[in-house]
Amino acid sequence: MDTVSLSPAHDAVVRLLQISDPHLYAEEDGRLLGVRTADSFKAVIKAIVDQKLSFDLVLATGDLSQDYSAGSYQRFAEAVRPLGKPLFWLPGNHDDGPLMRNVMPEVGISNARQILLPHWQVIMLDTQVYGVPHGWIKPDQLSFLEQCLASEPDRFALICLHHHCHPVGCGWLDQHDLKNANHLLDLLARYPRSRLVLGGHVHQEYDRVHNGIRFLTSPSTCIQFMPGCNDFTLDDAGPGWRHLQLYADGHVATQVWRLPTGSFLPEAFATGY
Repeated sequence: MDTVSLSPAHDAVVRLLQISDPHLYAEEDGRLLGVRTADSFKAVIKAIVDQKLSFDLVLATGDLSQDYSAGSYQRFAEAVRPLGKPLFWLPGNHDDGPLMRNVMPEVGISNARQILLPHWQVIMLDTQVYGVPHGWIKPDQLSFLEQCLASEPDRFALICLHHHCHPVGCGWLDQHDLKNANHLLDLLARYPRSRLVLGGHVHQEYDRVHNGIRFLTSPSTCIQFMPGCNDFTLDDAGPGWRHLQLYADGHVATQVWRLPTGSFLPEAFATGY
């Protein structure tokens, strides 16, 4: 089923948690640039649980896997179980989208793409181009998005995707953006209740308003990319997550949280991955 409805206890504000880019492997010892991603992901989940922040659902915005394996998605499902809330996902450039659609229901995670909430809807889009780092939004995804927006004209819209729509100021990353972002932006411009676009992919925070729509990206739960660098550069900022509050009047409040600086440091002087 592509559409689900959720009714949080307090419909005046819906609270969401975003986790992104864990880059997990089937093997627990799998490492990305020296970081055991299963460990960093577990540490983030534990910090969220210990933090006792209130949230109604979880959004996972891609690159759940690094090795395209069913085992990595099973590892993801086991790790997020302590969160105890409905979770919705979309594929990133390191994922196997068709495999995910088969595996996720088997491990208790919904394949829903449209989540109806009081006053809001969340729409999960697939921008993956298999085997390459950049993104592309295909006609079927644009049609699905327009169907969701047109069918719920009274709800504000939060659109989730993996790839970034605007340059983030990193030359090496910005060549791996959403290549036909103009198609998405033109469509959203026709629906004034489109308020927020939430993504991953860039392993850093980004916040921009364009034509009345707020565009956010968030840290990875493993390695971080240094903002403002033309060449591949890693950051020593800790793995992170984002908390969002969606209000009945369309207002959005959000905050990024991180593990301490220096947590899960990757290999020094890495030039790519």
